[in-house]
Amino acid sequence: MTEHIASGAVAPTADTWTLGGKEFASRFILGSGKFRLDVVRAAVEDAGAQIVTLAVRRANTNQEGSILDAVPEGVTLLPNTSGARTAEEAVRIARLARELGCGDFIKVEVIRDARYLLPDNAETVRATDMLASEGFTVLPYMYPDLNVARDLVSAGAAAVMPLGAPIGSNRGLVTRDFIRILIEEIDLPVIVDAGIGRPSQACEAMEMGAAAVMANTAVATAGNIPLMARAFGDAVRAGRAAFLAGPGRVLAGAGEASSPLTGFLGEEAR
Repeated sequence: MTEHIASGAVAPTADTWTLGGKEFASRFILGSGKFRLDVVRAAVEDAGAQIVTLAVRRANTNQEGSILDAVPEGVTLLPNTSGARTAEEAVRIARLARELGCGDFIKVEVIRDARYLLPDNAETVRATDMLASEGFTVLPYMYPDLNVARDLVSAGAAAVMPLGAPIGSNRGLVTRDFIRILIEEIDLPVIVDAGIGRPSQACEAMEMGAAAVMANTAVATAGNIPLMARAFGDAVRAGRAAFLAGPGRVLAGAGEASSPLTGFLGEEAR
């Protein structure tokens, strides 16, 4: 939904947003699925992230060291249902996450497609309906389809998380036109998830009016992980500021001088 700052107005000092009754200042969500445990804390802190996703299978392990120990105190955990192929499997994973102490936030991922890893939208709607009825704050990962997004709203989703491109591809905003439709039509936070490969792409998503952006692979596979995390955090803040400011007009065809020269040239001629 449009919320540009009017001309002449001053941007708010605290541009926060709310999920599940919690208020957040950061609009960059960090996925941790591909991170080594020893770099998770640095990446979170350098990005300024206040929400971190985690696969329940990484939390439910007997190996030495846990992703739960690596996430800084005060950061909201967003466990996902990675590995679920049906709504029922997603519900079981979500319940396990709650029992492990991960809270009531859950990112629903229901994926049967093993090649492209595209979400099963129909099963995602079913899982969202079941989990919302159990008091979860449900953030469903979905292919950007307006009718499905409306069904997710009706099912009780707290936000929708459309993919920008296939998971882990780093291809950017391949689905930008469909995401833009969701931003315009859905009265819930739209969080762009999956496929974002560069900070500039995260900035573009925020300029479009997305409520937040999530990235995992783009940061985890960078040469300097903390520096890339910081770059993403900065890009998300810049894109949000540009959206609030209201981007300038775009002219088709002829250009327009940035400084009026007509009067000056007239004086010189005399």
